[in-house]
Amino acid sequence: MPIYEYQCDDCGHELEALQKMSDDALVDCPQCKQASLTKKVSAAGFRLAGSGWYETDFKSGNKKNLAGDSSSSSAASAPAATAKSD
Repeated sequence: MPIYEYQCDDCGHELEALQKMSDDALVDCPQCKQASLTKKVSAAGFRLAGSGWYETDFKSGNKKNLAGDSSSSSAASAPAATAKSD
């Protein structure tokens, strides 16, 4: 859910609001009670809530390694082949 920034044109009050993308823009300033809020153009922040998708979801057995964990690669877990010379 995005976090939007607003600024009041009358009193200059700034605020952030956690809103759905489908929600209407806020218009009433909580500081001066005027209908003069405008949405600022900025990089909208967002919040991830609830149980999300993680790298280890849907993996089974010993495949639950994290990215970059070199000790759990398939080459490290396979036995090394030894060559015998006769």
